[in-house]
Formats: sequence, structure tokens, C-alpha cells
Amino acid sequence: MSVSESRRRLSPDKASALGAFLALSIAGLVGCRQDSVNDRPMSLTVESPSFRQGQDIPAQFTCNGSNISPTITWGPLPPDTKSLVLLVTDSDSLFGSYVHWVLYNLPPEPSLIAESVPRRELLPDGAKQGRNGDDAIGYSGPCPPGKSPHRYVFTLYALDAMLAPQAPAGKKQLVKAMEGHILAAGQLMGHYHR
Repeated sequence: MSVSESRRRLSPDKASALGAFLALSIAGLVGCRQDSVNDRPMSLTVESPSFRQGQDIPAQFTCNGSNISPTITWGPLPPDTKSLVLLVTDSDSLFGSYVHWVLYNLPPEPSLIAESVPRRELLPDGAKQGRNGDDAIGYSGPCPPGKSPHRYVFTLYALDAMLAPQAPAGKKQLVKAMEGHILAAGQLMGHYHR
């Protein structure tokens, strides 16, 4: 049976409901891809001693605590890696993917970002921080409205180049600068609710 035949057999209300369902399904699939830069498979291991994959992020790393950045570590990188980018986003924000941290030109070694990175544009190791969703430089911890749990995704990208976007860069500028330079990527996701 073709789609047009099945629509003829559906009542107008059911046809409208089916159309709405399909539109929402397609929009959902598109929304799931908004943080991927160019469909790279997630092949890097990204971890934190502060919380495990899929678990709650401790309050000290949120607006309800000290609001400091957690330690982030990663496994082996591709041999041609010249720099790393870390983007932290709230996947459940009502305003699209809310940006909590933009960190780029991280050196590949050592394989960690220490806890409590200072909120300034240029860091001692040469890495740079961009603007978060609050239009401020540096890490801005989870701070969801109400009591609904939100997912916070820490996405690490290994690049074959250093980036030179106009500073201070926001997520959109950085994503554009990363195009064609991504060697591998990985994610760590934690939950938080008040």
C-alpha cells in the first residue's frame, strides 16, 4: 500500500496526527545532530574522575556549588593531532543546545584538563577559552531551570591544526573553524538537576 493510499484510508484527524508525528520525528533526528560537526564517529575515550558516563554531576561543578570546571581526561589520540577542542553543551535546554564551555587550541599532552580552569581567555598552556551561553569567558556550570534533569555533554575533538577564529570565539565560530580539521571525537555525558 502506498503512502497516498494509506492517507485516503485515514480520517482527516488521523492523517493530521500522522503528519505531525512524522514532522516531529524528522525534527528530532535533526536536533540530535546539531552538535556533530561533520558526522565523525565518536572514537575518543573521554572521562572524568569527578563523575562517570551517564551519572550525576556533583554540585561543586554547578551553579549550586562552587561552579568550577571538573577534571576531564582522554585516551589515545590520532598521531597527527595538533590541538584539541572541548565544547560543553546542555542537550535539554529549551533554547537549543546551550553552551557551557568553549575551550580550544588545547595541547594534546598532558591528556587532561585540570579541575577549576581560570575564567580567562588565554591559559598558561596556550589554550584559549571562548564565550559561553552567558556571553562570558570560561566554564559556566550546569544550572537548569526548575527541577527537571538535564544532560550535559562534554565533546572533545582532536584536530590536525591549531585554530585562529576571531577571539573571543563562540561555539558557532569555532565549529566553522573546525570544519575539515577533525580527526576524531568523543563524548562524556552527565546529568544534573536541582
